[in-house]
Amino acid sequence: MEKAKISVIQLFALMFIFEMGTALVVNYGAYAGKDAWLSILLAMCGGIVLFFIYYFLFRQYPDLLLTGYVREIFGKYIGWIVALLYCLYFLYVCGRNVRELGDLLVSSTLSETPLLAINLTLVLVMCYVIHLGIEVVGRTAEVFFVILLLLGAGGNFFVLVSGDVDFHQIRPFLEHGWKPIFTTAFPHLIIFPFGEMIAFTMLLPYLNRPQLVKRVWLGAVISSGLILSWMFVLNTSVLGIDVMQRSVFPTLTAVGKVNLFDFIERLDAIVVFTLLITVFFKASIYLYAAVIGIADLFKLNNYHQILLPIGTVVIFLSLSMASSFSEHTKEGFLFNSLAVIPFIILPVLLLLVSIIRKHFKKKMN
Repeated sequence: MEKAKISVIQLFALMFIFEMGTALVVNYGAYAGKDAWLSILLAMCGGIVLFFIYYFLFRQYPDLLLTGYVREIFGKYIGWIVALLYCLYFLYVCGRNVRELGDLLVSSTLSETPLLAINLTLVLVMCYVIHLGIEVVGRTAEVFFVILLLLGAGGNFFVLVSGDVDFHQIRPFLEHGWKPIFTTAFPHLIIFPFGEMIAFTMLLPYLNRPQLVKRVWLGAVISSGLILSWMFVLNTSVLGIDVMQRSVFPTLTAVGKVNLFDFIERLDAIVVFTLLITVFFKASIYLYAAVIGIADLFKLNNYHQILLPIGTVVIFLSLSMASSFSEHTKEGFLFNSLAVIPFIILPVLLLLVSIIRKHFKKKMN
């Protein structure tokens, strides 16, 4: 483990930005139609339940990373394999996030720029910041958290006063009943982004006040869930549910419609810059989790020697995982179905085995 400490505010900023990620911009939850905002709130409640599973495991092993207590619970050999699979998963999702940002930039602002150039630049900057340490990542997140709030408040204000908003487009409530709401929320929305918070089990030992983990984590999950739900309502009120479901980046489309006095327009740059901030930190956390996990498993003195090679793997993954963004989206839908295993099934199994082992230890004593 790196000898570093991050503050409560820094951890909250990292978690909040992480939760926003690409969910703020992509077609998030639209499978539930006009009631997707309710699906997001239900998934947020599921994310709170998942937190208590992760929190219990953290309380049992407060000084260990996820890769450490997986080996403690499952045993030396099975635990090592499971921990390595988690590290590979972190790398894969990091590559997915880098690819999504690259596709947005190519389709919106940098149409003549090769995808390789965008992804390479992003990953190199990520590697540089991670090389400086998790404390630097946390302090940087504090600054960009404030910028993110200002951008979000400004974007929402201009959309609301633009005259394009019609909240009647959200009605009727429960148009198709509860079934699409539940099937959208579980497992897809609970996995992305709330279940992805399992990456922070690799950062919690660095918190300088571990007794405040519960407040910070729950605060980040609830605030991000409410904002994502509101953004769906706002986008649908501007675009209508038909356009919303067809749009690849609905937030970009909704903000791009703003035209005040033929002077304030082309505000889609706000969305692009927002996504650049959120994806940078989300992908950085995944990359950091993978790197320190691999360093822990292979008993390396520090992670710096493997950072650049693993960053190269992320670049390769981001370019090769799909030939187009539509294929990338379909693959992501399938991946969310399989991600139930690392996000829900394995943590529950870890919890049960940990409780059973603790019970037998007490009986033996």
